[in-house]
Amino acid sequence: MQLEDVEFDWNQWNLQKNEIKHGVSMIEAESVFSDPELGIYDDLKHSDEEPRWIGYGKSKLHRVLMVAFTIRAKKIRIISARTASRKEQDIYEKE
Repeated sequence: MQLEDVEFDWNQWNLQKNEIKHGVSMIEAESVFSDPELGIYDDLKHSDEEPRWIGYGKSKLHRVLMVAFTIRAKKIRIISARTASRKEQDIYEKE
């Protein structure tokens, strides 16, 4: 997936939360979607109101991130982005 072909939509609160609480900027979170090794999984636990997914990928800063997202109006809406846990990094590395 070419990052320039993808459009993103952000909730301002989620954007600030990711930067303040998790230390992940909008640009870094979005960069995960250009990782050719990005693994995407159904987020069944949080898909009550709309389908959601979890992605594990390497950012442009070479950190493995967990990115929770949904798709609205053909745009990726990132809900949360943070450094992947050890278990999540293992999932990413096995892909």
